[in-house]
This record gives sequence, structure tokens and C-alpha cells, in this order.
Amino acid sequence: MTPEHAPSSGPAAAAQGMSRLNPAAMAVADAARVLTRLGGKPVTEDMLEADIDAGAPTNADGSVNLVHYAAWLVKDMATRSGTGGAGGD
Repeated sequence: MTPEHAPSSGPAAAAQGMSRLNPAAMAVADAARVLTRLGGKPVTEDMLEADIDAGAPTNADGSVNLVHYAAWLVKDMATRSGTGGAGGD
């Protein structure tokens, strides 16, 4: 596993004072907390799990890459709005 895809530190690491989060490999619970804090609206683990069930990408270990997840959200929103995500006119 490459360092950029290493899982984020979980609760055990936080208890030891090592609470670094890796945006390329976040546990669903960590991703929900970060998105809630940064987005201004509550994001729950259930919401993320529903997106994952609907096709949102995850890493092989089940962690979430926030950049890939954000890209999936944009594509999903474009598809639902009828623009198809093609970009341009």
C-alpha cells in the first residue's frame, strides 16, 4: 500500500496523540465528521453509506478518497439535473 493510500488514523491513534487524517483514505466516520465541519451542513455516516450503496467510489479497504467522492457527487448532480456532465455547450 502506498503512503498516500494508507488509512487515516483511527480512534486508537487519536488517543495516542497521532490524529492525522489522510484525505485519500478516510474511514467513513472520519469523512462524515470532516464533511460536516467543512460543509456547514450535517453529513452522517448513514448518508455516506447510502452514497456508497448508490455507487460512490471507495478504496479497496472501504475507505473514502474525498477527492474521488467529491468528483462522484458532481457527476451524480449533473446526471440528475439532466446536463449529463458533458461540460460546455
